[in-house]
Amino acid sequence: MVNPGTVRRRVVVDGRVQGVFYRDTCRTVARQAGVSGWASNRADGAVEVVLEGDPEAVDRLVTWCRSGPSQAVVTSVKVTDEEPEGISGFSVR
Repeated sequence: MVNPGTVRRRVVVDGRVQGVFYRDTCRTVARQAGVSGWASNRADGAVEVVLEGDPEAVDRLVTWCRSGPSQAVVTSVKVTDEEPEGISGFSVR
């Protein structure tokens, strides 16, 4: 069951985002913020992130995705709103 007020956003991050601990750092930041979801490397070199939770916390994570960890070089970020699924926890795929 999805809590009222929960939002879900899919974020696709391009740039130098693989091999720089982007997914693992995203998991740490998301868990600290109480945001659920997952992060995965894509075959095209991007990182795809799904975030679910409180709107303000999810927005903070989207903002974090725009820069990522210190080793990352983010060149573009595409954010799509989706229907929440009620997922819990945050995983790296």
